[in-house]
Amino acid sequence: MSETIHHRICPLCEACCGLELKVNEGKIVSIRGHEADVFSAGYICPKGVALKDLHEDPDRLRTPLIKRDGEFVEATWDEAFAEIERRLPPVMAAHGRDAVAMSLGNPAAHKIGLLMYGPKLMKALGTRSIFSASTLDQMPKHLSSGLVFGHMFSIPIPDIVRTDYLLMLGANPMASNGSLWTVPDFRGKAKALRARGGKFVVVDPRRTETAALADEHHFIRPGADVFLLLGMVHTLFDENLVRLGRVAPHVDGVDAVQSAVQPFAPEKVADRCGIPAADIRRLARELAAAPRAAVYGRIGTCTQEYGTLVSWLVDVLNTLTGHLDEPGGAMFAKAAAFAANTAGTPGSGRGVITGRHKSRVSGAPEVFGELPMTCMAEEMETSGPGQIRALITIGSNPVLSSPNGLRLAAALDKLDFMISMDIYVNETSRHADVILPAPSALEDSHYDVAFPQLSWRNHARYSAAVFDLPQGQLPEWATLLKLTAIVQGGGAKADPAQLDAEQFGREATKLFADKAAAVIEATAHLKGPSRLLDMALRNGPYGDGFGATPDGLNLAKVQAAPGGIDLGELTPRVPEMLRTPSGKIELAPPSLLADLQRPAQDLARQTPSMVIIGRREVRSNNSWMHNLPLLAKGPERCTALVHPEDAQRLGLADGTMARISSRAGSIEARVQLSGDMMPGVVSLPHGWGHNLAGTRLSLAAKRPGANLNDLLDENWRDPLSGNAVLSGIEVELAVA
Repeated sequence: MSETIHHRICPLCEACCGLELKVNEGKIVSIRGHEADVFSAGYICPKGVALKDLHEDPDRLRTPLIKRDGEFVEATWDEAFAEIERRLPPVMAAHGRDAVAMSLGNPAAHKIGLLMYGPKLMKALGTRSIFSASTLDQMPKHLSSGLVFGHMFSIPIPDIVRTDYLLMLGANPMASNGSLWTVPDFRGKAKALRARGGKFVVVDPRRTETAALADEHHFIRPGADVFLLLGMVHTLFDENLVRLGRVAPHVDGVDAVQSAVQPFAPEKVADRCGIPAADIRRLARELAAAPRAAVYGRIGTCTQEYGTLVSWLVDVLNTLTGHLDEPGGAMFAKAAAFAANTAGTPGSGRGVITGRHKSRVSGAPEVFGELPMTCMAEEMETSGPGQIRALITIGSNPVLSSPNGLRLAAALDKLDFMISMDIYVNETSRHADVILPAPSALEDSHYDVAFPQLSWRNHARYSAAVFDLPQGQLPEWATLLKLTAIVQGGGAKADPAQLDAEQFGREATKLFADKAAAVIEATAHLKGPSRLLDMALRNGPYGDGFGATPDGLNLAKVQAAPGGIDLGELTPRVPEMLRTPSGKIELAPPSLLADLQRPAQDLARQTPSMVIIGRREVRSNNSWMHNLPLLAKGPERCTALVHPEDAQRLGLADGTMARISSRAGSIEARVQLSGDMMPGVVSLPHGWGHNLAGTRLSLAAKRPGANLNDLLDENWRDPLSGNAVLSGIEVELAVA
């Protein structure tokens, strides 16, 4: 068999880099960056190369598993679906639809089949018990964007290739390659910013890899970003620096914001955030004076008690300084497909509504159809109508990735039934009664659904499958349709292809009315996600309109371009992208103004002597990456970074073990002295703790590390978004 070359979109982080794979006799020979990719231009990080390890991992599941007498046994797909049909519908019949919960993890964002067909299963279940990783790391940004701009994915991103000034808070794109900002080769773009005379400023409790690239770095007390940003907004009004620019006719609420920030003068917030008032005022002046500038905040700004307020204030700063929706500022991508802010009537919409229902136990509000992940355990433990008695997880590992996972693990063991769609027997799926294995990413075709809505440049790219599905293996969309059929009473033997055709017909009729028959006929040669993608591309902002615009996009054209199709740089989109009821940028949402009472009351809070924050690393963005040899090799990464002054005060030495304790629990981790830490702050990476019995992650188990989440209080959440508080937790350090 001759060597073949294949092109893929990397599914291992939000950068979505283009890859070039060489395959010989069914084996991957090499993986490199695809130089002709219109979006990533050959850039690649170690994760992309590790896709070979993931595909070939002997621990990756390749057949369904059913638990018999407490042990997993291999089963056929028919046996697995029969077991689900035997056990899941009776739970729904006896206890109601809310008794069945769904939990979705980050990998689902990189699988078009999961993103397109997961909602179909949710709708069939009719349950309010929906959870996802979004309430662990990003829901505040979705909520604030929805309130201000009208949709959860209308998130402004820095136009980094044209900006003169970039202020970044709580983000480390040198490790993440962007988060809610799809930006491969951030290093190259940041260096180019500085080379053309621009300025790059980072605010973070750790001098991160990204901060090392910056012109200026400021330590900030963890969880106190809200005070810095309020001080900057106050300065803009106080010094008459507000300039709305082109978007001025489209902004409501400026006066309300001015009134709301009056208690937060820089001189009043400086001690609370740990940044001098003079620096707060200077940063505001520099931002206002820069011809092209942007503010960007990410995971550190979301995983704190003021996550939604901080996410909102980032957009307030960009708006008040005239940098919103301007070249070189904070702009909106225009995706070729699936973006709500390109559909419907331009310039207005329904906006967003939250709190349509609340969790039974804590009363946490629903946000975009989800309840906080940290409510899951209590909803399983607490009896009464709506108690969760069954669970379906899709690429989700909350036992390891959410606060107090041990409590959740105990609750999972008491469920009546649990299904996991996963590639591993991990810390969560080990509790399942049935595990349905996912195919390798290289056995699936792919188109990114979410990330083109957050990309630094507009584009459309498609990945064909590199390998055929193993005999008997179902694509994930078909698995989800089989589950949908079971919960709807159609049985385990339902034909997913027939179900798919019926559902597509209903969707086409809803979208196109009397033209639906022509759309159905034009796409009849496709099935599954490919058919939905073709319809979305053709009906999108660059589409061919099913013949109305012959030069426009369709799936065939995107498939024929192995490096993708470049759709150009970001362009101004206000007001057409707004989907708020008023048709304006609603800069002062009442719920956010009301929530400013919390930081106002918190100004005088005493700073703890030691708090802990998480961190991400380029080789371990997610827990399952610890089982891949290429990413797992090298020095120990699950270390506690401690400033030398703190270590001396506490009697700790480099390389020794420290006991880290909080009100929620305690763990042990190896100390690594680092002058890059803010004194009084210790950092431990996310996603470790692979020492739980019953998992099948053989390589990860050799270096289990310590689980940061064992220190966190699952009841501490941002009250608006329900996002877990993962940062700024008070801890004590001592010699182990």
